[in-house]
Amino acid sequence: MGRERRNWTWFSKRRGRRLDCVAVESILEEIHPLPLQFYNTATRKIEVFKPAESGRVKMYHCGPTVYRRPHVGNYRAFLFADLLRRVLERRGLRVTQVMNLTDVGHFTQEDEDHGEDRMEMEARNRGLDPWQVAREITNMFEGDMKRLRAKPPEHRPRASDHIAEMLEIIELLLKRGAAYRSGPENANIYYEVSRFENYGGLSGNRVDALEAGARIDINPEKKHPADFALWKSDSKHIMKWKSRFGEHGFPGWHIECSAMARKYLGDTLDIHTGGEDLIFPHHECEIAQSEAATGKPFVNYWMHVKFLQVDGGKMSKSLGNVYSVDDVVARGFEPRHLRFLLQRAHYRTPLNFTWDSMRDAKGAIERLDAFVVDLKTLRPAAAAAVAVDEMLQKTRAAFDAALDDDMNAAEATAAVFGLLNNVRTAGGASLKLTKEQIELILAFLGEFDAIFDVLTPEELAPEERAEIDRLVAERQTARQNRDFARSDEIRTKLAARRVVVEDTKEGVRWRRV
Repeated sequence: MGRERRNWTWFSKRRGRRLDCVAVESILEEIHPLPLQFYNTATRKIEVFKPAESGRVKMYHCGPTVYRRPHVGNYRAFLFADLLRRVLERRGLRVTQVMNLTDVGHFTQEDEDHGEDRMEMEARNRGLDPWQVAREITNMFEGDMKRLRAKPPEHRPRASDHIAEMLEIIELLLKRGAAYRSGPENANIYYEVSRFENYGGLSGNRVDALEAGARIDINPEKKHPADFALWKSDSKHIMKWKSRFGEHGFPGWHIECSAMARKYLGDTLDIHTGGEDLIFPHHECEIAQSEAATGKPFVNYWMHVKFLQVDGGKMSKSLGNVYSVDDVVARGFEPRHLRFLLQRAHYRTPLNFTWDSMRDAKGAIERLDAFVVDLKTLRPAAAAAVAVDEMLQKTRAAFDAALDDDMNAAEATAAVFGLLNNVRTAGGASLKLTKEQIELILAFLGEFDAIFDVLTPEELAPEERAEIDRLVAERQTARQNRDFARSDEIRTKLAARRVVVEDTKEGVRWRRV
């Protein structure tokens, strides 16, 4: 235990600095006896994670289409990407993270034959230019992510800045016979799914089963109903670019992610994430076009996040339950409370958003905040009354084992709250801890917060602490005088300050909650 403790103390004191990757990895290998493993959507099983390049991880996350402000459901997937990055970095890995912004009007797979462009529809409905809508929603998204304490990715590319890269891939696909020209003046380009043998491998859909039906209407321009647009042409379209295919072209939905991932991360990525709704068709199409263009595997590990339910069902504008971060704040919560709610459950399990669940998340964070404040303001004991070393050893092992086991945030956070409960129970109201023990617990809580980033312990001003001490002493005097009405009155005043008074054998103690 001594060696493990020294390593983590050394590591925690240097979290903000660049460390030698080999040195960090050697430390973490000692502390993490189990391999890091993830569920791979492509193989449908848990696999040990091995980046293609030792010590470095290349990962891509599908960001928002900036035609409408993202809601709390969207942020479950976006914050999972942030959590994953932090877990990888805790392992000493150097992460290059890309999260795109779709700021180009596009058709979804089922909408492309109906001419419904969500960006331009939203712009028309609001009487704005689509570029203006894109800028406005982009600013909102970036502001929300900052409030939710997500680390900014190394690259947050905009689709509109990468038209050339999209056209380059389209040219490769045409050259290799994986795409064809169609429509008026052959200005529309489609990917021919029957030419890609593994189409459907990610989602389980097969080409011979994807016939015209309720979701995909017959389009005479296509060789097969499941073929998807790489490039479209429409003179009435506002967001458009010149190319050798015509004067009024714009990209399809899927090509942008392949182009931006390739530019910033190369032909093969270690990890690609997104919401489960993107498995088909978006991610399926990304694989097909990327691998047909490069001849190389596109992604080694696919990770998908379960839908967020609201009040037990789907979000709907008609039901009035499509909530933004501002809506959460308006209800008296902080963005970090939402962050904790969205991250504390396992990413592959259903999560139900309710205002009661938000209150639970807030209460949990306040308990941790109060614990940190208690530790920081506690007068150290001369001798230990609690076996903190053993508690920390077990807690850290459980915490890391949970995160290493397919990002099991539920088990990881349970281990932390278990530590809190065990320390308080073993230490009693007096919480007798030595200076070294206090520092060790705070260091571990710092490690926890480097992953979940939810703590903001409230440091009391000296005058406020003195006022609370005065009220506690006055309450004690009232109790000794059997003036229980006055005692209860003071307890109510203290409760309004979020102060809990505990009467113990060792005396009276108070703490913030």
